[in-house]
Amino acid sequence: MVVKKRQPGELGTPPIPEVGFHPPHTAPAGVEVLTLARLRRNACAASISVTHRPDFHHLLVLDGGTLPLTVDFASYRLLPGEWLCVRPGQVHRWEELSGAEGVLVLFEAGFLDAATSAAARLDDPFGPTVRRPASGEAVALRRALDHLDHEFRSLRDEAALPLEAHLVVLRHLLAALALRLAHTGEEEDAARDSPDAFLRFRAAVERDFARTRRVDDYARELGYAPRTLSRATRAAAGVGAKEFIDRRVVLEAKRLLTHSDHSAAGVASLLGFRDAANFGKFFQQRVHASPLAFRATARGETAPDATAAR
Repeated sequence: MVVKKRQPGELGTPPIPEVGFHPPHTAPAGVEVLTLARLRRNACAASISVTHRPDFHHLLVLDGGTLPLTVDFASYRLLPGEWLCVRPGQVHRWEELSGAEGVLVLFEAGFLDAATSAAARLDDPFGPTVRRPASGEAVALRRALDHLDHEFRSLRDEAALPLEAHLVVLRHLLAALALRLAHTGEEEDAARDSPDAFLRFRAAVERDFARTRRVDDYARELGYAPRTLSRATRAAAGVGAKEFIDRRVVLEAKRLLTHSDHSAAGVASLLGFRDAANFGKFFQQRVHASPLAFRATARGETAPDATAAR
């Protein structure tokens, strides 16, 4: 189902492995639909529980049990009826699959055309990881998923379409599912209610967080008063503008520390800090661990001593 690609690390334990898409030999390239039961059968327990960084999309609906998992260092517990959305590049780990039942759709980033991907917000860095559709939406989503699953499995039927036609049908059915999932009511309400100031600020932070962490710089660039940005961000995200910027920087720092071999000084440079000491202080205050101690924990290493962690 997947192929792991590890590069040797300079600091001992390799970085979190990247996982490339590799469907079964009987399946068409670019997409796979499978149950969690099949995932458990096809993968060893050790590989399932390993933290990894897939370069493809995951869409999962849970049908029974609960599913604890971690995505981008945040812990979730998926409940029946809820959907999981993991984007390429996010750090991901299944915590416990044994008590969960559901259907998982895996697909490469280029499987759907760019216009459909944009309309479905598949690459939106602010898209929710867990979605909770209302009852009517849940029924429509399930029908779309069942149709996609049926078409995927029909490839083995004697009356199957030619492969090229089959792939076109799969793309259309996956597009229908992704578009429905992107426009569930809860997420639509949140997007509609967010003020323009926050949406513009959020996009600017995503673009420039490694260049500046100053609210005044964003306010000047966007033409708002700093107080306006802070009020809009607090109303939409529950935190002030400075905290919003800092959280984005911390997330990127965690990603770099766990799935790259950059030194603390290298991470500091990539994130726009003056030096490693300044970055280390920033990280320690917000994560309550030094950068290299966090890296050791994320990779299951023995934590370095205080001197090595600086």
